[in-house]
Amino acid sequence: MKSIKNIFTTVLLCCIFAGARAQDKEAPVQYEDYFKVTAKADTTRIRIGEPVKVDLTAKVMLYALKGANIKVIFPNIPDSSNHIELVERTQLDTTGSNENQRIWRQTVTFTSFDSGRWELPPMKFEVYSVTDGSYDSVFTDPIFIDVGTVAVDTTKAFKPIKPLRAVAINWLDYWFLILGGFLLITAIILYFTMWRNRKKAPKPLPVVPSKSPFERALEALDKLEKEQPWQTDVKGYYTSLTDVLRNYFEQQFNIPAMEQTTAELMDDIKPVTILNQQRNEIYAILSLADLAKFAKLQPTPQEHEDSLRKARAVVEWTRASAQPKTEQPAIGTNS
Repeated sequence: MKSIKNIFTTVLLCCIFAGARAQDKEAPVQYEDYFKVTAKADTTRIRIGEPVKVDLTAKVMLYALKGANIKVIFPNIPDSSNHIELVERTQLDTTGSNENQRIWRQTVTFTSFDSGRWELPPMKFEVYSVTDGSYDSVFTDPIFIDVGTVAVDTTKAFKPIKPLRAVAINWLDYWFLILGGFLLITAIILYFTMWRNRKKAPKPLPVVPSKSPFERALEALDKLEKEQPWQTDVKGYYTSLTDVLRNYFEQQFNIPAMEQTTAELMDDIKPVTILNQQRNEIYAILSLADLAKFAKLQPTPQEHEDSLRKARAVVEWTRASAQPKTEQPAIGTNS
């Protein structure tokens, strides 16, 4: 009985020692495999043009890199290589990451339009430590894809192309066109109906001015005399004064005075005897106004009042032309 107990004790110690040796061997391996990558295809046999989805996974064991700031760079896959075409790739997914490990996943879709056995070469993953600047890279295993063609029975004769099949019209598919046409026809009918029945607008009656050009000119001059705008705005005063005369010439004698320069206006009043008699007075007013408006001349207060007096005399002279000459006001030297 004692010998059996000794044998059992010996076996138990051997098992404990063997377990301790196994743990000592496995611990370093965990640190050596801190960066693992895989590339797994959902299929390795396709027909021409069919997709192959390859799941790329990169895993970093953080417990082996305490406090390190790790960045992983996924493979740079060309659009076309060795008869294999890149179709699309998804965004990186970090589902499953925790404080001990960080996982990145991405699905890349490939296809091929050439029959044969083609190799998807190893893909390079790079891991970079921002903390200490260390750098490492790992490659995946190559993936071989068999691309087959559609089986064709060459023993059978070619068949003619099938004719097109007519499909019954479903009017509900064109309801928006029918509704649009109906609304358009309705709008056209309503437009022409209203256009025919509309009443013609009466022609506007000519506006008869309530006051004569002479009366309006005198009222404007009276207003200037009362407000005396030359006290604050000399340029504005001479602009208003010449506008009164020019408007009066247009309305009373049909001279386009508002659109003419002083020289042009003086030429146009020559045929009008009544105006030509006041030629010197008109020229004196307009020339002084041009200097005040465009040459920044500052006339004296006496010249302001004198210009207004001359303008009033010109208006009254032309109005009084039908009266006897003895009743005409004397306003200075005339030519």
